[in-house]
Amino acid sequence: MSGICALIAGSVLALSNGPMTLAWKHSVQQLRWEEDWQAENGRLVLVEARIRGAGAGMEAPPEAVFAEGAWHYRPALPPQSELHLADSVFGGAYEVCSEGVCRPLPVAIGGAVLQACDAVRP
Repeated sequence: MSGICALIAGSVLALSNGPMTLAWKHSVQQLRWEEDWQAENGRLVLVEARIRGAGAGMEAPPEAVFAEGAWHYRPALPPQSELHLADSVFGGAYEVCSEGVCRPLPVAIGGAVLQACDAVRP
């Protein structure tokens, strides 16, 4: 089984042993944006994205479906070897949700990098 880890300030933090949701607030509109990621074959795959509003660069694509208070869609993004997260005081903290539990993701100055990693045993 593959998991998802974060590289933050030289440390490795295990985030999930399965699919996870990465969420944050848009820096201008302050509306929640969510992405569901999973690790497959050593890469990160974006499964679905949700936007809880629109405006200032947050327009949902034409194929998006509005349900449960958000626009749902699947971005056309190939599997990624890593995902770079910027450190921004304007959008607030990133949040990681896995297995029904959400927690803030600590992001150091310079940001964080998400990667697929070996599953971490509890």
